Amino acid sequence: MPRERPREEHHREARPRARAREERPREERPSEERLREERPREGEPERREPERERPRPRRPALVARDAARSAARHVQGLTGRTPEGVTSLERTEDGWTIGIEVVETHRIPDSTDILAEYQVELDDRGELVSYHRTERYYRGRAENRT
Repeated sequence: MPRERPREEHHREARPRARAREERPREERPSEERLREERPREGEPERREPERERPRPRRPALVARDAARSAARHVQGLTGRTPEGVTSLERTEDGWTIGIEVVETHRIPDSTDILAEYQVELDDRGELVSYHRTERYYRGRAENRT
């Protein structure tokens, strides 16, 4: 069995190991070194700061058709009656205002049915903000709006 050779002890001054260039934070590097890194090398495309996104015009989260469908579902869920149609639709600053027509009482003949119009306000996500019945009328009556 070979004998172990005694190891020689070397006494070195305890000094911190210099960090490699990549390990040093950017702020600790000499300014010339930082400038060299920032300049593009030959054959490399020039590096640019990423452009900040321009604020886009606010687009409604809910389009008109979806707003009308959502309003009709809310009215049906709250009144228990099936919506007959959409009578009005308006985009507001905070969402939508929609008019929904509902048959409240079926009669014979159909021209004597009692209808109601509900005004529904929705936010941009289609959630119900408010609703209320604005009028009741017979189906056969003529509209007298100017």
